[in-house]
Amino acid sequence: MNRAEALIDLSALEYNVKRLLKGTSAQGLAVVKADGYGHGLIPVTKRALAAGATWLGTALLEEALTLRDAGIEAPIIAWLTPVSDDFESALKKKVDLAIPSLDHLQALVDISNAIQIVPRVHLEVDTGMSRGGALREWKGLVEQAAELSKSGKLQIVGIWSHFARADEPNHSFNQEQLNNFRARVTEAKALGISPQLLHLSNSAASLSNSSAHFDLVRLGIAMYGLSPDLDNMGSSINLNLKPVMKLRARLHLVKEVPAGSQVGYGGSAITKSDTKLGVVTMGYADGVPRNANSSAGVLVANKKAPVIGRVSMDQFVVDLGNDSVACAGDWAYLIGSEGGDGYTADAWAKACATINYEIVTRIGPRVPRVFLD
Repeated sequence: MNRAEALIDLSALEYNVKRLLKGTSAQGLAVVKADGYGHGLIPVTKRALAAGATWLGTALLEEALTLRDAGIEAPIIAWLTPVSDDFESALKKKVDLAIPSLDHLQALVDISNAIQIVPRVHLEVDTGMSRGGALREWKGLVEQAAELSKSGKLQIVGIWSHFARADEPNHSFNQEQLNNFRARVTEAKALGISPQLLHLSNSAASLSNSSAHFDLVRLGIAMYGLSPDLDNMGSSINLNLKPVMKLRARLHLVKEVPAGSQVGYGGSAITKSDTKLGVVTMGYADGVPRNANSSAGVLVANKKAPVIGRVSMDQFVVDLGNDSVACAGDWAYLIGSEGGDGYTADAWAKACATINYEIVTRIGPRVPRVFLD
């Protein structure tokens, strides 16, 4: 019997993919990096494809290779691949690579020439985020890529970029990036580059900016039923999305304590009245943020119990209240519930001054994923 587990509702994931694709004529790329945002790489991938996604996206090459080793044959792009990466395996296993610089292009072509496999690439342009992609190097990159393409040594599958503020749909910088993207694509096409796919939209843009959909939309956090930004775009409910993950752990201990009791390391919390405390069998080694405050907690015995004191490595304490009927061994729901009004990933994010992305992706391997359908 598990002391903690993440329940992954694959039918909810399927619903989200279909809901997102219904709003666009573009193909859908399921972003399954970081173990499917903490939800489980292989099961999530298979269900996303079954739901209508036609492409897969990973950050790391090893994630893409894991998919190939699992028998996944759908097109995959990996976009965070240092020049020292295993490009030979990528070529042999038909993984498309993002190319953000001349150095990346040269390193890939050197290996492809040696093993006589034509690489499939997506040229990445920096349209204003100042993170990935070519900026001042763009002209030289597309010139070199065009020459290699004409000589049959390179297949340019796509040109792509990434929004910095799409989760703020009304921000003017989104249009600036969109204009930059179109201009850089025009420059590439003038050199004879005819990409099969143009892609710019992440979840937020997929939901809010149809002019940026182009040929492919990248379905990330929204595919997992979470809002790209609670303040600017509303909750999962507002966006008609279904959260895919529920997270629960057993109560290790329930105990009565008097008013004035110090709780946890450093005595950072003190009980204000006689109460019952519950010890939850998850901690920061499992991905529960150490800095969580009392606006987060668990739902147990159909009642919310806030975090009290500091989260420890393997456990944390919640204030059950003096009238609680919770018992040792009960399930305590950190995210979601069996039917009551539980805490959400957004609530935990607010309690930890972070975002829902971090809450779900940091759930560690000590917590089994249980797949429901």
